[in-house]
Amino acid sequence: MPEITLSLPAAVGILAMVVIIAAGIVIFAAGLNGGGGPNDPGATSVPSETPTITLPPTSTLFPTNIPTATPIPPFDYTVGPGETCSLIAFNFNISIQSIIITNNLPSTCPISQGQILKLPYPTPTVPPAATNTLLPEEATRVNCESVPITVQENDTLSSISLNYAVPMAEIKEFNGLTTDNVFLGQQLLVPLCKRAADPNKPTPTATIPPPYPAPNLLLPADGAAFTLANDVVTLQWASVGTLRDAEAYQITVEDVTADQTRRLTDFVTDTKYIVPTTFRPKDNVAHVIRWWITPVRQAGTDDQGQPIWVNAGATSDKRVFTWVGVAVEGTPNP
Repeated sequence: MPEITLSLPAAVGILAMVVIIAAGIVIFAAGLNGGGGPNDPGATSVPSETPTITLPPTSTLFPTNIPTATPIPPFDYTVGPGETCSLIAFNFNISIQSIIITNNLPSTCPISQGQILKLPYPTPTVPPAATNTLLPEEATRVNCESVPITVQENDTLSSISLNYAVPMAEIKEFNGLTTDNVFLGQQLLVPLCKRAADPNKPTPTATIPPPYPAPNLLLPADGAAFTLANDVVTLQWASVGTLRDAEAYQITVEDVTADQTRRLTDFVTDTKYIVPTTFRPKDNVAHVIRWWITPVRQAGTDDQGQPIWVNAGATSDKRVFTWVGVAVEGTPNP
């Protein structure tokens, strides 16, 4: 066999080529079995199915329109006699400091009669938030049975109290009155739930009936004339309903022609009344007689045992008639 003699550099080069070829074969085989590495340009990566999260749009917050109070310019006020800053501040519900600042006054607030001041309006008080729960006082008022009345002529708070058996203090408090005075035509609410209990009975007293309407006058007609031939004058009116015990009609008749007004007051339960002949004029002048009717109710008796009458309803309209008393002297008889 021929001997092959290689130099050392050639042997190293051949060995390097063998190693390179072997390494290439190993890499190629690994590519066939593993489907390629991450750096293999021929490998196809399959992405995993990750759900896409869609973020909601960001809501834009707009600034809240909070109403602000519009300042009201101060008004002019002329200082009256004897008025001071403290008195003016009290009357207009403002502070003395606001008067001093608004008018650029010294701290002692010197003012004089006739001086014109600039007064600010009082700061409005913000009411509390409304609730569905009533305060105890308001709940009592809402649940209290009451009857509306109109103050009639000669009515007083005392007579109304007696008429409805409700204490004066309760009527004043229920209507926000500060005095015992009431006025003709004034509207009041009488709290029937505050009626005084009957001490002789364990149960409350019966409900006081509401006021009667004004009686409707029938006869005589307004402006009627009565002569010597009329010895009797009968007044008639329509019934306001069935009167209860201790109730009546008050008849008021007055002669407005006399030098001193003559007045007659009487009480009946019927719907007619005959004017007494004693009330007939005593001279030969046609006198103007005025009359009206008022439903009344007895509220007790006085020291003399006479009944005390109070209004139980509205007063009728007033009518007049004329009445001649005696014949004119020298007038021949027919």
